[in-house]
Amino acid sequence: MAVLAGVALLAIPGSPGHKKAKLGLDLQGGLEVVLKAVPPKGHKLTASDMDRSVTIMRQRINKLGVSENDARKQGKDQIVIELPGVKDAATAAKIIGSTAQLQFYDFEADVTGPSTDGNGHVVADANLYHLLQQVQGQAKSGTPNAFYLFDAKHHLRGRPAPTQKQLLATPTLRGKVPKGWKVLAVPEHMTVVSCAQATGCQGVQQGQQSAPTYYYLMKFFRGRIPEATGNDLKLSAISAQVGTTPSEGTAFVQLGFNSKGNKKFQEITQAEAFRGQSAATAAGQGSSNDLNVVTQYAQHFAIVLDGEIKSTPYIDYKQNPNGIDPSAGGAEISNINSIGEAKNLALVLQTGALPVNFVPLESTDVSATLGKDSLQQAKTAALIGLLIVALFLLVLYRFLGVVAVVGLGIYAAFLYGAILLFGVTLTLPGFAGLILTIGVAADANVVIFERIKEEVRSGKSVRAGIAAGYAKGFHTIVDANVVTLITALVLFAVATQQVKGFALMLMIGTVISLVTAVAATRAMLGLLAGFRWFENPSFMGAHGQQTAKWLQIDFMRRRYLWFAISGVIVAIGIGALSTKGLNLGIDFKGGTQVTFKTPQPVSLATVRTEAATYGKEPVVQGRGKSFGGDKYESFQIRLGSLKGTKTSALKNTLQTRYGQNISIQIQTVSSSFGRQIARSAVLAILFSLLLIVLYIAIRFDFKFAVPVIVALLHDIAITVGVYSLTGRQVSNSTVAAVLTVLGYSIYDTIIIFDRIRENVKLMARQPFATIANVSLWETIRRSLATTFITLLPIASLLVFGGATLKDFAFALMVGIVSGAYSSIFIAAPLLTIWKEREPDYARRREQAPTGDGRGDGKVALEEAEEAAAAEPAPSLGDVLPQPAPAGTAAAAKRERRRQRRRARPHGRAR
Repeated sequence: MAVLAGVALLAIPGSPGHKKAKLGLDLQGGLEVVLKAVPPKGHKLTASDMDRSVTIMRQRINKLGVSENDARKQGKDQIVIELPGVKDAATAAKIIGSTAQLQFYDFEADVTGPSTDGNGHVVADANLYHLLQQVQGQAKSGTPNAFYLFDAKHHLRGRPAPTQKQLLATPTLRGKVPKGWKVLAVPEHMTVVSCAQATGCQGVQQGQQSAPTYYYLMKFFRGRIPEATGNDLKLSAISAQVGTTPSEGTAFVQLGFNSKGNKKFQEITQAEAFRGQSAATAAGQGSSNDLNVVTQYAQHFAIVLDGEIKSTPYIDYKQNPNGIDPSAGGAEISNINSIGEAKNLALVLQTGALPVNFVPLESTDVSATLGKDSLQQAKTAALIGLLIVALFLLVLYRFLGVVAVVGLGIYAAFLYGAILLFGVTLTLPGFAGLILTIGVAADANVVIFERIKEEVRSGKSVRAGIAAGYAKGFHTIVDANVVTLITALVLFAVATQQVKGFALMLMIGTVISLVTAVAATRAMLGLLAGFRWFENPSFMGAHGQQTAKWLQIDFMRRRYLWFAISGVIVAIGIGALSTKGLNLGIDFKGGTQVTFKTPQPVSLATVRTEAATYGKEPVVQGRGKSFGGDKYESFQIRLGSLKGTKTSALKNTLQTRYGQNISIQIQTVSSSFGRQIARSAVLAILFSLLLIVLYIAIRFDFKFAVPVIVALLHDIAITVGVYSLTGRQVSNSTVAAVLTVLGYSIYDTIIIFDRIRENVKLMARQPFATIANVSLWETIRRSLATTFITLLPIASLLVFGGATLKDFAFALMVGIVSGAYSSIFIAAPLLTIWKEREPDYARRREQAPTGDGRGDGKVALEEAEEAAAAEPAPSLGDVLPQPAPAGTAAAAKRERRRQRRRARPHGRAR
């Protein structure tokens, strides 16, 4: 079934297999948008304004579903946003940079100047130039509120700016008004709002009905008019919906107010209801309930977003004579064309208003941060690593290895299909999760195959051994995978985009590996078990000893030696951290960005090599058009902060290499992995640890949980300490690598603890140290094999990967080795120390025959194997044929083999 599903995935038209995988910025590049802050008049731009703006923009990008994006400050007043795989870049950039200044006006009371006829009636103007021209006399007194630029044909050419200097501060205008053009000012205490025709604009005059946009002048007194703003909203109460109001089938955005806003909303609508009733009474229609009469005299509530009227609902003075109670539903922004547009509007409102206005400076395509050369090196390294893994499985497990390799192939097909189906954005952190899931998928097979070999060595037939191996190995795999899934789920729910890619890949891969290991390989073995040639134990490497003599170490006797070794390593790491600290890259502490153009196309690899002399692992991207392969004429380099001399040296190097007249811009950029992101990642890890403790306490025992956490902290401490000691640069990729260590360490420890839990029942008279020793002897082959399997693709990445991948591979290698060490030498001894304090195990320790409190491990191992062999072999049901019944030739043959084995010294082969 799994094979058929994999074939269907690739063969059926329209299936996920015919789509292309989404790649992140580091693998495919994307769109780069530069936004410039334009503070309102009288407001000085601050660092907190920019930090708040970056946070809001990141929230909007994340809600848009743009994965693995990047947003960072550039200079003092610019924000750079990079968006991978965005189909409608213009719309996305508009939503992200939208100021979201939401204002609520008492419409008829607040229109002013030529926008009212003096009798309380609104007058719309289809020509903004005409509207402003009528109030230029008023604009000369006081300080104008805003300035607009028009060309000779009265078309709007410049966005409204708080000062004329800012209006003209563009590369094309250079502070001058072109001949025939004109600057018109908005008088003090006034503001311009627009209204799209589709919204249903009020006060449209005869002959202007076909205009696409109308304009109004509104009163503007800070703190008084507009009567309410977006600060009066309750952000959690904003939602986009499709409903039947105000007209059938329209989309609308529901607004909810906070307590202060509720009061303001009530006061505004009450005043409008009173005016509507008074106007109807004055016209002799005060008692009429006719809807046409009500709408004729009703007053309106204007909802304005960033200077554009979004909705002007009228207040029914008959139904709501005292205004509208906001608890009955609040306000609505209606007449929206589609639910998609409504969701985008709700998104902007939910994230809150940007503290200052932003205008786009430029938009350009940028290349992948890793570059095509690095991506190709990563692919080559991954392919070589997988081939080595397959070869290792074949050598170690022989025919079972063939089954495992086929199972990994099925796993790869399903994983690729899931990536396409769920739209996962592949990035370097995502590949970290992919590498870990390959290890997990291989390990699931290793766990079961080692169990099968144990059962065959104990005297069971190959078919019975397969049944018993799957039955006993299944709950072990489930426990280990559930703990890994807990970590992935919490990281995905709490962490930010830089970590979500890793978490999602780990989550999908873990589920698929569980299915393929238990279902796919089991089905294949079920098909093969009926053949007579499959009954040969040596055919699957199940002959000889379970554990080599050199691996039968008394781990528990030497536990304080292991603790001392770890203590020394951790102490050295802490010393390095306290003296040297971490070499944080630009992802964490910002740095310098250099932008320049070359007269001829140059490859990214060449520029990266030249930039490497001025900073370790610079991020080099091509900008604009690509000239085949990785060649560009425009580049940007991001590296660590450069002092004055280094900045000049880099500039001189570029001019010497590419010409003295090339354009070079050098700016300071902020970190992309800010404190908020780091805080959320830490909170995610802590919360996942809490859930893991609860799961282990329920499935095992609370005393099993604490060593798991201690071992995990040990691994993270060693990884971070080694990074500090070696001075390697810490980047976003390093964070992903540390998270990989977290997942791997927990997985490996759970496998060992599961065997300890099983042997506690089988070795009811042995000291706990003996149980722990035997459990380690029985699982150490699996631990070493899995560690080696996981390290193979990482070592390939370290050897064959480019410079941008080596630190990433190094962190993975250090962490996984540390994880394998801690599972054996830290977690198990800690559990033993704690359990030996229990009265039952303390008594067994005192009664141990060897006098050292640990008993005879070799004899205990024999007893455990005998107890396991005595258990009846479970059936695989419909998947595998049932073992031959007692009395048959096959059963007699098994019994003779079991008797010969028991006649040997200590009951086992030597």
